[in-house]
Amino acid sequence: MTPAVPSWWGVGGSVLLVGLTVAIVVREQLGLTREVIVAAVRAIVQLVAVGALLGVLFDRAGLPGGLAWVAAMVAVGGRVAGRRGAGVPHATRIGAASIAVGTATTLGLLVVAQVVDAHARVLVPVGGMVVSSATRGASVVLLRMAEEARSGRRQVEARLALGLTAAAAFAPHRRAAVRAALVTDIDAVRTVGLISLPGAMTGLLLAGVDPLTAIRYQVVVMWMILGAVAVSTSVAARLAVRELFDDAERLVTA
Repeated sequence: MTPAVPSWWGVGGSVLLVGLTVAIVVREQLGLTREVIVAAVRAIVQLVAVGALLGVLFDRAGLPGGLAWVAAMVAVGGRVAGRRGAGVPHATRIGAASIAVGTATTLGLLVVAQVVDAHARVLVPVGGMVVSSATRGASVVLLRMAEEARSGRRQVEARLALGLTAAAAFAPHRRAAVRAALVTDIDAVRTVGLISLPGAMTGLLLAGVDPLTAIRYQVVVMWMILGAVAVSTSVAARLAVRELFDDAERLVTA
C-alpha cells in the first residue's frame, strides 16, 4: 500500500495548528507569540532549503558530500553544546570534539558491522540522528559540569586540600553530570513501545513497511542513540574537567 503523503495544500492546512498554538499563547499571556511565529516560519524555510540541498547531495556529491554534511552538523552541534556549557572554558571546542567522537564511533561501528550502508543517502539521515543525540548529551553534561563547578566549589577545594588530584576531586561531580545526561535516554529505551512509537519506526510504518521490519530498524536506532550519548557525554565530561582546572590544579570557570 502506498502511503498518503500530504500535499503542499495539506501542509498549508496544518498551519492551523500553529494558529492554535498562537491562540493559546496569547490567551495565557505567555509573551511567546513572536517566538512561535518565527520558529514556525524558520522551520518551513530551513526544511525546504535542506530538502533541496539533500536532493543535489544525493545525486551528485556522493559519499564525500555526505561525510562533509555530517561534519557540518557536528560543527553546528558543537556550537549548540558550547552555548549550554558557557561556564566551562572552551565549551564549544569540547562540545564539537565530544560530538565528533561520539558520531565517528557510532557510525564507524555500524558501517564496519555492515548494519548501515556507506552511502550518502543512508549516512546523512542516520548521521543526523546520531549527531542530534550526541549534541543533546554533550549539552546537558556541559551545562551540569558548569553548575557543579559553581555549586560544588567548596567540596572540590576541600578534596584538593586533602591531597586529591583535580580529576579525583571533581570525580563525584563529573559522574553526577554524566548520569543526568544519560538517564533520559535510558528511560526512553526502557519505555519504548509502551508510551510512544519512536520516530524511525513511525516513519517506516507510514511508508508501508512491515511492522516487524520497522521494529528491527528501531532497535538499531535505539542502540545507536544510546551509544552516541554515552560516548559523547563521557568524552565531554572528561575534557571539561581538564579545562576547569589550571596547571596548579586550582578550580577555575570561564
